[in-house]
Amino acid sequence: MQLPHAANAHATADHLAREAYGRLLAYLAARWRDVAAAEDALSEAFAAALESWPRNGVPNKPEAWLLTVARRKLSDAARGEAVRERHDVLARLLEDAEDVVQSDTPMGDERLRLMLVCAHPAIDASVRPALMLQLVLGVEVKQMSSAFLLSTEALTKRLVRAKAKIKLTGMRFEEPDEADLEPRLHAVLESVYAAYFIGREGATVGEDAHDQLRSEAVYLARVIATALPANSEVLGFLSLLLFCESRRAAQVNASGEYVPLLEQDAAVWDHSLMRSAYELLSEAAALRTPGPYQLEAAIQGAHCYRAHSGEVPWREIAELYEQLVQRDATVGALVGHAVARAYASGDALLGVQLLREMDPELTRTYQPYWAAMGHLLGLARDYQNARRCLERAIELTCQPQVKRYLQRVIRTIQ
Repeated sequence: MQLPHAANAHATADHLAREAYGRLLAYLAARWRDVAAAEDALSEAFAAALESWPRNGVPNKPEAWLLTVARRKLSDAARGEAVRERHDVLARLLEDAEDVVQSDTPMGDERLRLMLVCAHPAIDASVRPALMLQLVLGVEVKQMSSAFLLSTEALTKRLVRAKAKIKLTGMRFEEPDEADLEPRLHAVLESVYAAYFIGREGATVGEDAHDQLRSEAVYLARVIATALPANSEVLGFLSLLLFCESRRAAQVNASGEYVPLLEQDAAVWDHSLMRSAYELLSEAAALRTPGPYQLEAAIQGAHCYRAHSGEVPWREIAELYEQLVQRDATVGALVGHAVARAYASGDALLGVQLLREMDPELTRTYQPYWAAMGHLLGLARDYQNARRCLERAIELTCQPQVKRYLQRVIRTIQ
């Protein structure tokens, strides 16, 4: 027999796990100064909700309910440990209890601080961005594994090891000192960028989660820029996301089909967002400390220049990619560089050669590589190999819209 409130209870818990988990965890960890303990307590609170809510109904303020239960778990655990050592944080945890329960907005957004904790030097650098995505934004491993070019199993193992280290070392919720901020900040920006990428591509997530994750990434970029207004890379990073967001409405046509950047109607782009992005990029450039995110923003800004000129400035884009690969030769930067060089020179085979020079281990499962290779081979009239590469790109694509687009391209190849 199904409990009367079961469907609503499970739907609410699922919604909060996706959209509020990071805020709740950051709130608890900031007061308890122990990320692992806060995560354990919050997990127990969600388990308690799934036992209570189906029978008793979802409370009017479910986030406050979860916080109350999690706080109780933490305080009970503290009383069984060295209470005197934890008295100060126990008091902080409980002093605002009534305000939290009564408020409609029970907590400030302390997720940036939690992300900086996840970027602790003791945690393997390769897993820090994924750890932030999971803890702060509630992204599931299967949603983010492709963004890090890893299998779900491999990424799961890395995350388990990272969390075990947090718990074993008793890593605290403490902000880094000034000397340690810069390297941690890079990991934070990488994580937010991955969140935006996952949201934009809609990899294995539903439309609502797709939009929510994308919006959260832009919001966090704004939070970081507000906190660090004199950091050129932070300004460049926000500029990058706003350029990408400005083209959001043109990514699908009236029939709901995918439209690649070079085929988008520039008249549909959001000119207000583009102006904001150009202003941020100008502020970043004035600080005269260029970095990879500023260069990526400049590349996107050059693409957006088509809205004013009607043409893509490929020579400028190729030069920007040259600078980018010299600073940060990621697989995405190398693919973009190859395409830009091909268009700037008018020689598709030059781009093909640059793509073929890339490390096969990096490109084997990287979908944009195969889509770019297929596109350039098609321009070079090597139709048989173009079809093979595009078929491989289709195999690696999670989005039905992109699959259909690539299938249409294959049909047009002679």
